[in-house]
Amino acid sequence: MNQIRAKVKEIQTEQNLTIVSFAFGGYTLKMMGLELDPSIQVGSEVILTSKATSLGLAKDFEGVLSYSNILKATIVELENGVLLSSVKLACEDMSLESIITKDSALRMDLREGEEIRVLIKASELSILEVL
Repeated sequence: MNQIRAKVKEIQTEQNLTIVSFAFGGYTLKMMGLELDPSIQVGSEVILTSKATSLGLAKDFEGVLSYSNILKATIVELENGVLLSSVKLACEDMSLESIITKDSALRMDLREGEEIRVLIKASELSILEVL
């Protein structure tokens, strides 16, 4: 599981649906969820989490996507298995991992040291811990 330390910037609620915005380095991350823990307030520091299989990657990206969270990262390690590839990334002062198909890694011609974009849907980000 990926872990990102962030600070709550804004909380928007409509009925049971909540969108929370977080400050992470120079980025604003967004999380969509149901029934937010009432102890989480603007200014709370949290650890966010997302599964490695939920992190998409984009190379030479230009354009607009519906993904709420698009981060610049550098590939620090790439391991190709038989079916899957593990892509270890450096983003701000955090380490992240994306697991994608080996076919995708080869098609994208991923290389260590390259800058890419990490894509995380708001529904794939959750709060692991309140600090």
